[in-house]
Amino acid sequence: MPLPQQLRTERLLLRRWLHSDRAPFAALNADPRVMEHFPNVLTQEQSDGLVELIEAHFAQHGFGPWAVEVQGVVPFIGFVGVFIPRFKAHFTPCVEIGWRIATDYWNQGYATEAAKAALDFGFGTLGLEEIVAFTVPRNVASRRVMEKLGMHHNEADDFDHPSLPEGHPLRRHVLYRIARPAPQKL
Repeated sequence: MPLPQQLRTERLLLRRWLHSDRAPFAALNADPRVMEHFPNVLTQEQSDGLVELIEAHFAQHGFGPWAVEVQGVVPFIGFVGVFIPRFKAHFTPCVEIGWRIATDYWNQGYATEAAKAALDFGFGTLGLEEIVAFTVPRNVASRRVMEKLGMHHNEADDFDHPSLPEGHPLRRHVLYRIARPAPQKL
């Protein structure tokens, strides 16, 4: 059975990427506020390379970070989705949920709304038992989204991101987990 290519929520469409998404995605990735908790902002070429990685993930696994549009309002505000991290850590292999939203669309509930749809997809369609999320400890906004999703943090799970060198100020990460909900009893 083929996996759905898009998800809809009350306000949002989570869909496969279009070529027209590249320019606003590059602007988002060049914004120091969006990239505050990442090692650096991205150039147009690096941003396009990330889109290529996302498309390769979809081709290999049938799912990945979807481009997010606000239906009838704006065609691209960022991405939200589930994907398989490419590094090794104590909690891998796993499926991660993640998001990156342009600053003009922060504090409107879009990340949480889209992430809820992505979690439903992960647990329902993919049949996953657990989904994780991680960020640097001071990324309060993303941690708040994780908590709104019902994800739980245990300090014993925190880790040093293997892609960042020893001593890097963003190396330490907090890990959040959520298990598949138990079936509802009738």
